Amino acid sequence: MTTAEKHTHNERKELKSLLVLGPPLCFPSFEAQNLHKYHFLKAFSSQLPLQQFLTKLNVDPSSIQALVCSPLRKVSAEVIQLLPSLRIIVTTSVGTDHIDLAECSYRGIQVVSVAECFADDVADMAVGLLIDVMWKISFADRLVRKWGHSMPVNLSSGSKLEGKRVGILGLGKIGGEVAKRLEAFGCRIMYNSRNQKPFVSYPFCSNVVELASKSDILVLSCSLNEQTRHIVNREVLLALGKDGIIINVGRGALIDEKELVRCLIEGKIGGAGLDVFENEPNVPKELFPLDNVVLSPHAAATTPDSFNAVYERQAECLEAFFFK
Repeated sequence: MTTAEKHTHNERKELKSLLVLGPPLCFPSFEAQNLHKYHFLKAFSSQLPLQQFLTKLNVDPSSIQALVCSPLRKVSAEVIQLLPSLRIIVTTSVGTDHIDLAECSYRGIQVVSVAECFADDVADMAVGLLIDVMWKISFADRLVRKWGHSMPVNLSSGSKLEGKRVGILGLGKIGGEVAKRLEAFGCRIMYNSRNQKPFVSYPFCSNVVELASKSDILVLSCSLNEQTRHIVNREVLLALGKDGIIINVGRGALIDEKELVRCLIEGKIGGAGLDVFENEPNVPKELFPLDNVVLSPHAAATTPDSFNAVYERQAECLEAFFFK
């Protein structure tokens, strides 16, 4: 080993090893500002299996205590088992369905999500999608661009938001912000969550079919796990009814997407606003011609404000873990 190589090796020994999968949001900025603290092991930049990647870098897997990731790469049980000293996983996402939480629990690994960073922006998107669907804004925009001065005047109108019954599936940080916004519009809020919340005044529905049957609008903002996958099935969609609107800013697989497409085409529900899809980046082509559907490319949290908040939260978590 040359003198220069020894110097680099010694410097890296003083830095905290940080395994990076994904890559996470804001990673280039985070890396640039923290090169003096961390030795970034950028597995996302290599096609090699993780063990081979670490071997190539001459990194002992047992030296890695922290991992940052995004939903772009699964943190499976195999990945976790390869890292016997892993103590914390920080994900720059709302959901944690890309992480094997059971394995983390078994090994006492802390999993930190930055859900609170996205709550306001995702709630804004939910309300935006809802207003767009109800008032047919995107549909009207397409007509204006197509017809111009010859646009027909006998177009169907929008629908009033005030007084609508809104069922929120998942009254966590995001669901709570959605409720706060729609309450200001004069909507009547009810909800379903894993457990009834003792300090929440909104009516609680014990199951999703009941929630849908009592709602004009169903907003999905819960996390995705084995219990909530396809929690919105055909039975729920039929309970929502032919005038009902569904808004999904949670995860695509919360809805049985094939049944959603079928119900929309058959007129069994009134419309949908979707920021997420079951098999992203693929979107069912059957949705494209439907004028009662508004589509967004999983963009609810992609604002500069969210990025800044994620950067700060990620930095705080790692700082607290390594240096306090």
